[in-house]
Amino acid sequence: MTTLIVTKFASADGASKMKSKLIELQKQYLITIQDAAIVTWEQGKKSPKTQQLVDLGGVGAMQGAFWGMLFGLIFFVPFFGLAVGAAMGALSGQFADYGIDDKFIKEMQSKVTEGTSALFLLSKDATLDKVADALKDMPFEIISTNLSKEQEDLLRETFSAE
Repeated sequence: MTTLIVTKFASADGASKMKSKLIELQKQYLITIQDAAIVTWEQGKKSPKTQQLVDLGGVGAMQGAFWGMLFGLIFFVPFFGLAVGAAMGALSGQFADYGIDDKFIKEMQSKVTEGTSALFLLSKDATLDKVADALKDMPFEIISTNLSKEQEDLLRETFSAE
């Protein structure tokens, strides 16, 4: 099953460090990254920067458009040259069909702020205990998943500081 997880970091470079660590774990076959994007909001900047993990050729271009529309809707910023405009309002209703509703958007806006970063990760086939062990020294907050309540509670418990 594909899982969408959004994690927040208290520093602007936290999401980038996590992305690098996850790529290492994928090389060890401990997780399969289907796609990922990071949002970095450096201190003193007016708006965040966004970056997609996968190449934008072929299927990646479609995913890039998805991330671009989503981040444009949340942060009112262009992503890979996509303009943010009146169309974003129309798209918000369409995102609701995928479980991305106003509550999700408002939560992202309130949590990902100046001086922080976030990682939006689409993954599958994670060996949870080994991934959790590899990430135990990286402080982050899980702010959203598409898992059931029980699965999400277990995930939060697995990754919480002990």
